[in-house]
Amino acid sequence: MSKLGLDFKKVEYARSLARKIAEDVQNFVDKRSTVSVERTICRLLGIDGIDEYEVPLPNIVVDHIKEKGLLQQGAAFLIGNAIIETGFTPQEIAEKISKGELDLSRIKVHSKEKANEAILPFVDSMIKRIQDNRRKRNEYLEKLGEGPQPYLYVIVATGNIYEDVIQAQAAARQGADIIAVIRTTGQSLLDFVPYGPTTEGFGGTMATQENFRIMRKALDEVGEEVGRYIRLVNYASGLCMPEISAMGAMERLDVMLNDALYGILFRDINMQRTIIDQYFSRVINGFSGIIINTGEDNYLTTADAYEEAHTVLTSDLINEQLALMAGIPEEQMGLGHAFEMNPDLTNGFLYELAQAQMIREIFPKAPLKYMPPTKYMTGNIFKGHVQDALFNVVSIWTKQGIQLLGMLTEAIHTPFMSDRYLSIENARYIFNNMKNIGDEIEFKKDGIIQKRAQQVLDESVQLLEKMVHDGLFVSLSKGTFANIKRPIDGGKGLDGVFEKGDNYFNPFINKMLEAERP
Repeated sequence: MSKLGLDFKKVEYARSLARKIAEDVQNFVDKRSTVSVERTICRLLGIDGIDEYEVPLPNIVVDHIKEKGLLQQGAAFLIGNAIIETGFTPQEIAEKISKGELDLSRIKVHSKEKANEAILPFVDSMIKRIQDNRRKRNEYLEKLGEGPQPYLYVIVATGNIYEDVIQAQAAARQGADIIAVIRTTGQSLLDFVPYGPTTEGFGGTMATQENFRIMRKALDEVGEEVGRYIRLVNYASGLCMPEISAMGAMERLDVMLNDALYGILFRDINMQRTIIDQYFSRVINGFSGIIINTGEDNYLTTADAYEEAHTVLTSDLINEQLALMAGIPEEQMGLGHAFEMNPDLTNGFLYELAQAQMIREIFPKAPLKYMPPTKYMTGNIFKGHVQDALFNVVSIWTKQGIQLLGMLTEAIHTPFMSDRYLSIENARYIFNNMKNIGDEIEFKKDGIIQKRAQQVLDESVQLLEKMVHDGLFVSLSKGTFANIKRPIDGGKGLDGVFEKGDNYFNPFINKMLEAERP
Protein backbone atom coordinates (compact mmCIF):
# COMPACT_ATOMS: atom_id res chain seq x y z
CA MET A 1 0.00 0.00 0.00
CA SER A 2 1.28 3.44 -0.88
CA LYS A 3 2.21 5.73 1.99
CA LEU A 4 1.79 8.58 -0.45
CA GLY A 5 -1.66 7.65 -1.68
CA LEU A 6 -0.27 7.12 -5.19
CA ASP A 7 -2.69 5.79 -7.80
CA PHE A 8 -0.86 2.73 -9.14
CA LYS A 9 -3.17 2.48 -12.14
CA LYS A 10 -1.70 5.84 -13.06
CA VAL A 11 1.81 4.48 -12.49
CA GLU A 12 1.11 1.54 -14.81
CA TYR A 13 -0.26 3.95 -17.42
CA ALA A 14 2.96 5.96 -17.14
CA ARG A 15 4.97 2.75 -17.61
CA SER A 16 2.97 1.86 -20.73
CA LEU A 17 3.77 5.28 -22.20
CA ALA A 18 7.46 4.89 -21.35
CA ARG A 19 7.42 1.46 -23.00
CA LYS A 20 6.11 2.95 -26.26
CA ILE A 21 8.87 5.55 -26.24
CA ALA A 22 11.50 2.86 -25.57
CA GLU A 23 10.13 0.55 -28.30
CA ASP A 24 10.43 3.37 -30.81
CA VAL A 25 14.07 3.84 -29.78
CA GLN A 26 14.77 0.09 -29.98
CA ASN A 27 13.38 -0.12 -33.52
CA PHE A 28 15.93 2.53 -34.49
CA VAL A 29 18.77 0.75 -32.67
CA ASP A 30 18.09 -2.72 -34.13
CA LYS A 31 18.88 -1.58 -37.68
CA ARG A 32 22.20 0.09 -36.85
CA SER A 33 25.62 -0.36 -35.32
CA THR A 34 28.60 1.87 -34.51
CA VAL A 35 32.39 1.75 -34.64
CA SER A 36 32.49 1.42 -30.85
CA VAL A 37 30.11 -1.56 -30.92
CA GLU A 38 32.41 -3.21 -33.50
CA ARG A 39 35.50 -2.50 -31.37
CA THR A 40 33.68 -4.07 -28.44
CA ILE A 41 33.03 -7.21 -30.47
CA CYS A 42 36.77 -7.31 -31.25
CA ARG A 43 37.61 -7.02 -27.54
CA LEU A 44 35.14 -9.73 -26.58
CA LEU A 45 36.70 -11.99 -29.24
CA GLY A 46 40.02 -11.59 -27.40
CA ILE A 47 41.69 -8.77 -29.34
CA ASP A 48 43.81 -6.64 -27.01
CA GLY A 49 47.04 -4.61 -26.96
CA ILE A 50 48.44 -1.63 -28.86
CA ASP A 51 50.81 -1.00 -31.76
CA GLU A 52 54.13 0.89 -31.62
CA TYR A 53 52.22 4.20 -31.67
CA GLU A 54 50.01 3.10 -28.73
CA VAL A 55 46.94 2.75 -30.95
CA PRO A 56 44.66 0.01 -29.54
CA LEU A 57 44.39 -3.03 -31.83
CA PRO A 58 40.53 -2.97 -31.74
CA ASN A 59 40.72 0.55 -33.23
CA ILE A 60 43.20 -0.61 -35.86
CA VAL A 61 40.94 -3.47 -36.96
CA VAL A 62 37.75 -1.38 -37.14
CA ASP A 63 39.52 1.54 -38.85
CA HIS A 64 40.85 -0.96 -41.42
CA ILE A 65 37.33 -2.32 -41.99
CA LYS A 66 35.99 1.22 -42.42
CA GLU A 67 38.77 2.21 -44.85
CA LYS A 68 37.98 -0.82 -46.99
CA GLY A 69 34.29 0.11 -47.15
CA LEU A 70 33.25 -3.06 -45.31
CA LEU A 71 31.77 -1.59 -42.14
CA GLN A 72 28.20 -2.65 -42.94
CA GLN A 73 29.25 -6.29 -42.84
CA GLY A 74 30.47 -5.94 -39.26
CA ALA A 75 33.61 -7.08 -37.45
CA ALA A 76 32.20 -10.46 -36.40
CA PHE A 77 31.48 -11.58 -39.95
CA LEU A 78 34.81 -10.34 -41.32
CA ILE A 79 36.90 -11.86 -38.54
CA GLY A 80 34.99 -15.14 -38.75
CA ASN A 81 35.52 -15.15 -42.50
CA ALA A 82 39.26 -14.51 -42.00
CA ILE A 83 39.51 -17.36 -39.49
CA ILE A 84 38.11 -19.78 -42.10
CA GLU A 85 40.65 -18.71 -44.71
CA THR A 86 43.76 -18.21 -42.54
CA GLY A 87 43.31 -20.39 -39.46
CA PHE A 88 44.52 -17.47 -37.31
CA THR A 89 42.97 -16.43 -34.00
CA PRO A 90 41.23 -13.01 -33.78
CA GLN A 91 44.30 -11.66 -31.94
CA GLU A 92 46.64 -12.93 -34.67
CA ILE A 93 44.36 -11.44 -37.33
CA ALA A 94 44.49 -8.06 -35.56
CA GLU A 95 48.28 -8.19 -35.32
CA LYS A 96 48.58 -9.07 -39.02
CA ILE A 97 46.30 -6.15 -39.96
CA SER A 98 48.36 -3.85 -37.74
CA LYS A 99 51.56 -4.83 -39.56
CA GLY A 100 49.96 -4.46 -42.99
CA GLU A 101 50.24 -8.21 -43.61
CA LEU A 102 46.52 -8.93 -43.93
CA ASP A 103 43.78 -7.18 -45.90
CA LEU A 104 40.26 -8.31 -44.99
CA SER A 105 38.91 -7.04 -48.32
CA ARG A 106 41.07 -9.50 -50.26
CA ILE A 107 39.91 -12.67 -48.52
CA LYS A 108 37.55 -15.14 -50.20
CA VAL A 109 34.03 -14.60 -48.84
CA HIS A 110 32.23 -17.45 -47.09
CA SER A 111 28.65 -17.58 -45.89
CA LYS A 112 27.40 -15.76 -42.83
CA GLU A 113 26.61 -19.10 -41.20
CA LYS A 114 30.18 -20.39 -41.75
CA ALA A 115 31.68 -17.17 -40.37
CA ASN A 116 29.47 -17.39 -37.29
CA GLU A 117 30.51 -21.00 -36.79
CA ALA A 118 34.20 -20.08 -37.06
CA ILE A 119 34.13 -17.51 -34.27
CA LEU A 120 31.86 -19.50 -31.96
CA PRO A 121 34.70 -20.98 -29.83
CA PHE A 122 35.98 -17.46 -29.08
CA VAL A 123 32.47 -16.25 -28.25
CA ASP A 124 31.85 -19.19 -25.93
CA SER A 125 35.20 -18.66 -24.22
CA MET A 126 34.31 -15.05 -23.34
CA ILE A 127 30.81 -16.02 -22.21
CA LYS A 128 32.37 -18.55 -19.82
CA ARG A 129 34.88 -15.97 -18.53
CA ILE A 130 32.10 -13.55 -17.64
CA GLN A 131 29.99 -16.32 -16.07
CA ASP A 132 33.03 -17.29 -13.97
CA ASN A 133 33.30 -13.67 -12.80
CA ARG A 134 29.66 -13.73 -11.70
CA ARG A 135 30.37 -16.92 -9.74
CA LYS A 136 33.43 -15.33 -8.14
CA ARG A 137 31.37 -12.29 -7.03
CA ASN A 138 28.72 -14.60 -5.59
CA GLU A 139 31.38 -16.59 -3.71
CA TYR A 140 32.77 -13.39 -2.16
CA LEU A 141 29.30 -12.20 -1.17
CA GLU A 142 28.56 -15.54 0.45
CA LYS A 143 31.92 -15.72 2.19
CA LEU A 144 32.34 -12.07 3.28
CA GLY A 145 28.84 -10.63 3.15
CA GLU A 146 28.23 -6.97 2.35
CA GLY A 147 27.25 -3.73 4.03
CA PRO A 148 23.53 -2.95 4.53
CA GLN A 149 21.69 -0.67 2.13
CA PRO A 150 21.97 2.18 1.49
CA TYR A 151 25.47 1.19 0.38
CA LEU A 152 27.97 3.89 1.30
CA TYR A 153 29.49 5.05 -1.99
CA VAL A 154 32.57 7.27 -2.16
CA ILE A 155 34.85 8.42 -4.95
CA VAL A 156 38.60 8.48 -5.47
CA ALA A 157 40.10 10.76 -8.08
CA THR A 158 43.84 11.28 -7.71
CA GLY A 159 44.80 10.65 -11.34
CA ASN A 160 47.29 7.95 -10.28
CA ILE A 161 45.83 4.45 -10.04
CA TYR A 162 48.36 3.41 -7.38
CA GLU A 163 47.44 6.43 -5.21
CA ASP A 164 43.76 5.66 -5.85
CA VAL A 165 44.37 2.19 -4.42
CA ILE A 166 45.70 3.68 -1.15
CA GLN A 167 42.73 6.03 -0.84
CA ALA A 168 40.17 3.37 -1.80
CA GLN A 169 41.48 0.90 0.75
CA ALA A 170 41.47 3.62 3.42
CA ALA A 171 37.84 4.46 2.58
CA ALA A 172 36.85 0.79 2.85
CA ARG A 173 38.48 0.58 6.26
CA GLN A 174 36.51 3.69 7.30
CA GLY A 175 33.23 2.00 6.28
CA ALA A 176 32.69 2.57 2.54
CA ASP A 177 30.87 -0.20 0.64
CA ILE A 178 31.39 1.08 -2.90
CA ILE A 179 34.41 2.78 -4.46
CA ALA A 180 34.09 4.77 -7.68
CA VAL A 181 37.24 5.68 -9.57
CA ILE A 182 36.35 8.96 -11.25
CA ARG A 183 37.57 9.19 -14.84
CA THR A 184 40.01 11.85 -15.93
CA THR A 185 38.39 14.95 -17.41
CA GLY A 186 37.53 14.52 -21.07
CA GLN A 187 37.99 10.75 -21.38
CA SER A 188 34.36 10.32 -22.35
CA LEU A 189 35.11 12.19 -25.58
CA LEU A 190 38.03 9.96 -26.62
CA ASP A 191 37.10 7.49 -29.37
CA PHE A 192 39.56 4.92 -28.03
CA VAL A 193 40.36 3.40 -24.65
CA PRO A 194 43.91 4.06 -23.35
CA TYR A 195 46.00 1.00 -22.54
CA GLY A 196 47.83 -0.17 -19.43
CA PRO A 197 48.27 1.29 -15.92
CA THR A 198 48.22 5.09 -15.75
CA THR A 199 49.62 7.57 -13.24
CA GLU A 200 48.50 10.91 -14.66
CA GLY A 201 45.01 12.41 -14.91
CA PHE A 202 43.13 15.64 -14.34
CA GLY A 203 40.30 15.43 -11.83
CA GLY A 204 40.30 11.66 -12.12
CA THR A 205 42.09 8.56 -13.39
CA MET A 206 42.05 6.99 -16.87
CA ALA A 207 39.62 4.10 -17.23
CA THR A 208 41.76 1.29 -18.66
CA GLN A 209 41.42 -2.45 -18.37
CA GLU A 210 44.68 -2.69 -16.44
CA ASN A 211 43.53 0.00 -14.00
CA PHE A 212 40.30 -1.96 -13.51
CA ARG A 213 42.35 -5.09 -12.75
CA ILE A 214 44.61 -3.25 -10.28
CA MET A 215 41.72 -1.73 -8.34
CA ARG A 216 39.69 -4.97 -8.36
CA LYS A 217 42.62 -6.81 -6.79
CA ALA A 218 43.07 -4.06 -4.17
CA LEU A 219 39.39 -4.08 -3.19
CA ASP A 220 39.33 -7.87 -2.93
CA GLU A 221 42.32 -7.65 -0.58
CA VAL A 222 40.79 -4.98 1.64
CA GLY A 223 37.43 -6.78 1.50
CA GLU A 224 39.07 -9.85 3.04
CA GLU A 225 40.60 -7.59 5.70
CA VAL A 226 37.39 -5.75 6.70
CA GLY A 227 35.12 -8.76 6.26
CA ARG A 228 32.73 -7.49 3.58
CA TYR A 229 32.67 -7.36 -0.22
CA ILE A 230 33.67 -3.93 -1.60
CA ARG A 231 32.06 -3.02 -4.92
CA LEU A 232 33.94 -1.24 -7.71
CA VAL A 233 32.41 1.44 -9.94
CA ASN A 234 33.44 3.00 -13.22
CA TYR A 235 31.82 4.86 -16.10
CA ALA A 236 30.44 3.12 -19.19
CA SER A 237 29.51 6.33 -20.92
CA GLY A 238 30.95 8.49 -23.67
CA LEU A 239 32.18 7.41 -27.09
CA CYS A 240 33.56 4.08 -25.84
CA MET A 241 30.53 3.11 -23.77
CA PRO A 242 30.25 -0.59 -24.77
CA GLU A 243 34.02 -1.12 -24.71
CA ILE A 244 34.16 0.05 -21.10
CA SER A 245 31.29 -2.31 -20.26
CA ALA A 246 33.16 -5.21 -21.87
CA MET A 247 36.33 -4.45 -19.92
CA GLY A 248 34.28 -4.14 -16.73
CA ALA A 249 32.71 -7.53 -17.40
CA MET A 250 36.14 -9.09 -17.93
CA GLU A 251 37.58 -7.56 -14.73
CA ARG A 252 34.52 -8.07 -12.46
CA LEU A 253 33.40 -4.53 -11.87
CA ASP A 254 30.13 -4.30 -9.95
CA VAL A 255 28.52 -0.97 -10.87
CA MET A 256 28.66 1.16 -14.03
CA LEU A 257 27.38 4.64 -14.68
CA ASN A 258 25.59 3.78 -17.91
CA ASP A 259 23.22 6.35 -19.35
CA ALA A 260 23.14 7.67 -22.92
CA LEU A 261 20.91 10.57 -21.91
CA TYR A 262 23.65 11.89 -19.64
CA GLY A 263 26.19 11.76 -22.48
CA ILE A 264 23.83 13.55 -24.86
CA LEU A 265 22.93 16.34 -22.47
CA PHE A 266 26.16 16.93 -20.55
CA ARG A 267 28.88 15.75 -22.96
CA ASP A 268 27.26 16.69 -26.28
CA ILE A 269 27.64 13.19 -27.71
CA ASN A 270 25.44 12.56 -30.73
CA MET A 271 22.17 10.99 -29.59
CA GLN A 272 21.97 8.40 -32.38
CA ARG A 273 25.49 7.17 -31.69
CA THR A 274 25.19 6.86 -27.95
CA ILE A 275 21.70 5.33 -27.89
CA ILE A 276 22.97 2.52 -30.16
CA ASP A 277 26.08 2.11 -28.01
CA GLN A 278 23.99 2.04 -24.88
CA TYR A 279 21.95 -0.98 -25.94
CA PHE A 280 24.98 -3.26 -26.39
CA SER A 281 26.68 -1.90 -23.27
CA ARG A 282 23.56 -2.65 -21.23
CA VAL A 283 23.29 -6.15 -22.67
CA ILE A 284 26.85 -6.72 -21.44
CA ASN A 285 26.18 -5.16 -18.03
CA GLY A 286 22.99 -7.14 -17.55
CA PHE A 287 24.72 -10.43 -18.37
CA SER A 288 27.71 -9.57 -16.15
CA GLY A 289 25.61 -8.87 -13.06
CA ILE A 290 26.75 -5.24 -13.09
CA ILE A 291 24.35 -2.71 -11.55
CA ILE A 292 23.81 0.24 -13.87
CA ASN A 293 23.48 3.78 -12.59
CA THR A 294 21.52 6.34 -14.59
CA GLY A 295 22.20 10.05 -14.53
CA GLU A 296 18.89 11.78 -13.81
CA ASP A 297 20.37 13.39 -10.72
CA ASN A 298 22.42 15.61 -13.03
CA TYR A 299 19.27 17.15 -14.54
CA LEU A 300 18.75 18.96 -11.25
CA THR A 301 22.14 20.65 -11.39
CA THR A 302 21.03 22.72 -14.40
CA ALA A 303 17.25 22.73 -13.89
CA ASP A 304 15.32 23.61 -10.72
CA ALA A 305 14.80 20.58 -8.48
CA TYR A 306 11.29 21.60 -7.47
CA GLU A 307 9.96 22.73 -10.84
CA GLU A 308 11.54 19.90 -12.86
CA ALA A 309 11.16 16.95 -10.49
CA HIS A 310 8.72 15.29 -12.90
CA THR A 311 11.44 15.12 -15.59
CA VAL A 312 13.53 12.92 -13.28
CA LEU A 313 10.66 10.47 -12.80
CA THR A 314 9.90 10.54 -16.53
CA SER A 315 13.50 9.76 -17.44
CA ASP A 316 13.67 6.99 -14.81
CA LEU A 317 10.58 5.36 -16.34
CA ILE A 318 12.07 5.49 -19.85
CA ASN A 319 15.45 4.25 -18.63
CA GLU A 320 13.70 1.36 -16.86
CA GLN A 321 12.08 0.24 -20.12
CA LEU A 322 15.30 0.60 -22.15
CA ALA A 323 17.13 -1.44 -19.50
CA LEU A 324 14.51 -4.21 -19.54
CA MET A 325 14.89 -4.48 -23.34
CA ALA A 326 18.63 -5.01 -22.82
CA GLY A 327 18.05 -7.85 -20.38
CA ILE A 328 18.78 -5.94 -17.18
CA PRO A 329 16.64 -7.12 -14.25
CA GLU A 330 15.08 -4.55 -11.92
CA GLU A 331 17.52 -5.59 -9.18
CA GLN A 332 20.38 -4.22 -11.34
CA MET A 333 18.79 -0.84 -12.07
CA GLY A 334 20.35 1.92 -10.03
CA LEU A 335 17.96 4.57 -11.32
CA GLY A 336 19.11 8.05 -10.43
CA HIS A 337 17.63 10.94 -8.47
CA ALA A 338 19.01 13.58 -6.12
CA PHE A 339 18.62 15.85 -3.09
CA GLU A 340 19.17 19.15 -4.89
CA MET A 341 16.46 21.60 -3.79
CA ASN A 342 17.34 25.12 -2.82
CA PRO A 343 17.89 24.93 0.98
CA ASP A 344 16.10 28.27 1.33
CA LEU A 345 12.84 26.76 0.01
CA THR A 346 10.19 26.61 2.76
CA ASN A 347 9.36 22.95 3.49
CA GLY A 348 12.07 21.86 1.07
CA PHE A 349 12.88 18.87 3.28
CA LEU A 350 9.25 17.67 3.03
CA TYR A 351 9.35 17.94 -0.76
CA GLU A 352 12.65 16.01 -0.90
CA LEU A 353 11.16 13.34 1.35
CA ALA A 354 8.04 13.10 -0.82
CA GLN A 355 10.05 12.67 -4.02
CA ALA A 356 12.45 10.10 -2.59
CA GLN A 357 9.55 8.06 -1.19
CA MET A 358 7.73 8.32 -4.52
CA ILE A 359 10.72 6.98 -6.45
CA ARG A 360 11.09 4.13 -3.94
CA GLU A 361 7.41 3.14 -4.23
CA ILE A 362 7.37 3.26 -8.04
CA PHE A 363 10.61 1.23 -8.39
CA PRO A 364 10.41 -1.12 -5.37
CA LYS A 365 13.07 -3.63 -6.49
CA ALA A 366 15.65 -1.19 -7.86
CA PRO A 367 18.82 -0.34 -5.89
CA LEU A 368 18.11 3.36 -6.41
CA LYS A 369 21.10 5.67 -6.76
CA TYR A 370 20.50 8.69 -4.54
CA MET A 371 22.85 11.62 -5.03
CA PRO A 372 23.79 14.27 -2.47
CA PRO A 373 23.42 18.06 -2.52
CA THR A 374 25.99 19.72 -4.78
CA LYS A 375 24.30 22.65 -6.52
CA TYR A 376 23.77 24.67 -3.33
CA MET A 377 26.96 23.68 -1.53
CA THR A 378 28.78 26.96 -0.99
CA GLY A 379 32.04 26.14 0.76
CA ASN A 380 30.47 26.74 4.18
CA ILE A 381 31.49 23.36 5.57
CA PHE A 382 29.25 23.61 8.64
CA LYS A 383 26.09 24.27 6.66
CA GLY A 384 27.20 21.69 4.09
CA HIS A 385 27.54 19.04 6.77
CA VAL A 386 23.96 19.80 7.91
CA GLN A 387 22.70 19.58 4.31
CA ASP A 388 24.38 16.18 4.02
CA ALA A 389 22.81 15.11 7.32
CA LEU A 390 19.30 15.95 6.03
CA PHE A 391 20.10 14.04 2.85
CA ASN A 392 21.14 11.04 4.97
CA VAL A 393 17.86 11.24 6.94
CA VAL A 394 15.79 11.11 3.75
CA SER A 395 17.87 8.23 2.44
CA ILE A 396 17.44 5.91 5.43
CA TRP A 397 13.79 6.94 5.85
CA THR A 398 12.91 6.02 2.25
CA LYS A 399 15.20 2.97 1.96
CA GLN A 400 17.44 4.10 -0.88
CA GLY A 401 19.88 1.55 -2.34
CA ILE A 402 23.13 3.26 -3.32
CA GLN A 403 24.09 6.52 -1.72
CA LEU A 404 26.93 8.71 -2.93
CA LEU A 405 28.00 10.40 0.26
CA GLY A 406 27.92 14.16 0.35
CA MET A 407 31.18 15.89 1.22
CA LEU A 408 31.27 18.88 3.53
CA THR A 409 34.06 20.27 1.34
CA GLU A 410 32.01 20.02 -1.87
CA ALA A 411 32.72 23.08 -4.06
CA ILE A 412 36.16 23.49 -2.44
CA HIS A 413 38.35 20.57 -3.57
CA THR A 414 38.32 16.86 -4.43
CA PRO A 415 37.83 14.96 -1.18
CA PHE A 416 40.66 14.35 1.27
CA MET A 417 40.67 11.10 3.23
CA SER A 418 39.61 13.12 6.29
CA ASP A 419 36.58 14.51 4.40
CA ARG A 420 35.46 10.99 3.53
CA TYR A 421 35.89 9.91 7.14
CA LEU A 422 33.56 12.67 8.40
CA SER A 423 30.99 11.92 5.71
CA ILE A 424 31.00 8.20 6.46
CA GLU A 425 30.72 8.95 10.19
CA ASN A 426 27.77 11.27 9.52
CA ALA A 427 25.94 8.65 7.43
CA ARG A 428 26.62 5.74 9.79
CA TYR A 429 25.42 7.74 12.80
CA ILE A 430 22.13 8.67 11.12
CA PHE A 431 21.55 5.31 9.46
CA ASN A 432 21.98 3.51 12.78
CA ASN A 433 19.94 5.91 14.92
CA MET A 434 17.07 6.17 12.42
CA LYS A 435 17.25 2.66 10.96
CA ASN A 436 13.51 1.86 11.09
CA ILE A 437 12.02 5.32 10.97
CA GLY A 438 10.41 4.55 7.62
CA ASP A 439 8.54 1.61 9.16
CA GLU A 440 7.21 3.67 12.06
CA ILE A 441 5.96 6.93 10.53
CA GLU A 442 3.05 7.40 8.14
CA PHE A 443 2.26 10.53 6.17
CA LYS A 444 -0.78 12.75 6.79
CA LYS A 445 -3.56 12.08 4.29
CA ASP A 446 -3.68 14.88 1.73
CA GLY A 447 -0.84 16.61 3.55
CA ILE A 448 2.10 18.40 1.97
CA ILE A 449 4.10 15.21 1.35
CA GLN A 450 1.29 13.19 -0.24
CA LYS A 451 0.14 16.05 -2.43
CA ARG A 452 3.67 16.76 -3.61
CA ALA A 453 4.26 13.16 -4.73
CA GLN A 454 0.90 12.98 -6.50
CA GLN A 455 1.61 16.26 -8.28
CA VAL A 456 4.99 15.04 -9.57
CA LEU A 457 3.42 11.81 -10.86
CA ASP A 458 0.65 13.74 -12.65
CA GLU A 459 3.17 16.05 -14.31
CA SER A 460 5.27 13.07 -15.37
CA VAL A 461 2.27 11.42 -17.05
CA GLN A 462 1.54 14.64 -18.95
CA LEU A 463 5.14 14.81 -20.15
CA LEU A 464 5.18 11.14 -21.20
CA GLU A 465 1.98 11.62 -23.24
CA LYS A 466 3.72 14.45 -25.09
CA MET A 467 6.90 12.41 -25.59
CA VAL A 468 4.98 9.48 -27.09
CA HIS A 469 3.91 11.87 -29.82
CA ASP A 470 7.33 13.48 -30.33
CA GLY A 471 9.60 10.48 -29.71
CA LEU A 472 12.75 10.57 -27.59
CA PHE A 473 15.07 12.21 -30.13
CA VAL A 474 12.76 15.15 -30.91
CA SER A 475 12.03 15.57 -27.21
CA LEU A 476 15.75 15.84 -26.49
CA SER A 477 16.13 18.39 -29.27
CA LYS A 478 13.44 20.49 -27.58
CA GLY A 479 15.23 20.61 -24.23
CA THR A 480 12.86 18.31 -22.33
CA PHE A 481 15.49 17.21 -19.82
CA ALA A 482 17.83 19.45 -17.79
CA ASN A 483 16.75 22.50 -19.85
CA ILE A 484 19.42 21.52 -22.40
CA LYS A 485 18.69 21.22 -26.16
CA ARG A 486 20.73 18.94 -28.44
CA PRO A 487 20.18 18.59 -32.23
CA ILE A 488 19.48 15.10 -33.58
CA ASP A 489 22.39 15.28 -36.05
CA GLY A 490 24.69 17.34 -33.83
CA GLY A 491 27.25 16.44 -31.20
CA LYS A 492 30.21 14.13 -31.35
CA GLY A 493 30.41 10.68 -32.93
CA LEU A 494 27.69 10.61 -35.60
CA ASP A 495 30.25 9.62 -38.25
CA GLY A 496 30.70 6.34 -36.38
CA VAL A 497 27.09 5.22 -37.00
CA PHE A 498 26.16 2.90 -39.88
CA GLU A 499 23.28 0.71 -41.05
CA LYS A 500 23.76 -3.05 -40.84
CA GLY A 501 24.30 -4.97 -44.10
CA ASP A 502 23.07 -8.44 -45.10
CA ASN A 503 26.04 -10.28 -43.59
CA TYR A 504 25.99 -8.36 -40.33
CA PHE A 505 25.65 -10.20 -37.02
CA ASN A 506 26.63 -9.57 -33.42
CA PRO A 507 27.19 -13.02 -31.87
CA PHE A 508 27.20 -11.76 -28.29
CA ILE A 509 23.75 -10.20 -28.00
CA ASN A 510 21.63 -13.35 -28.21
CA LYS A 511 24.19 -15.33 -26.22
CA MET A 512 24.18 -12.78 -23.40
CA LEU A 513 20.40 -12.45 -23.38
CA GLU A 514 19.86 -16.21 -23.31
CA ALA A 515 22.86 -17.79 -21.55
CA GLU A 516 22.83 -18.92 -17.92
CA ARG A 517 23.44 -16.17 -15.34
CA PRO A 518 24.99 -17.95 -12.36
